[in-house]
Amino acid sequence: MGWPGILVLGAVIGLTGFWLHPQRRASRARCWPALLAGVVGACVARMAGNVTGLFHDGDMLEWPICTAVALVAVAVTVRLFSRQSIRR
Repeated sequence: MGWPGILVLGAVIGLTGFWLHPQRRASRARCWPALLAGVVGACVARMAGNVTGLFHDGDMLEWPICTAVALVAVAVTVRLFSRQSIRR
């Protein structure tokens, strides 16, 4: 998949996760934190997988793990931003 693919995957997950999250309408959060969280989550998952030897470059396990970590990162980020704006 390579690093360009990881960046695109993280960006798509970030934007889609922000758009579909139910708490986004209750917040004034912008999509930039979600986009950044998706990219960072996918990159961290890829680096952790390569360091631990869980998968090598291009293995089939790389796609679902990077996607899952990016989704979790986006969901947590949007939720945290929506809680902060609701309290105010």
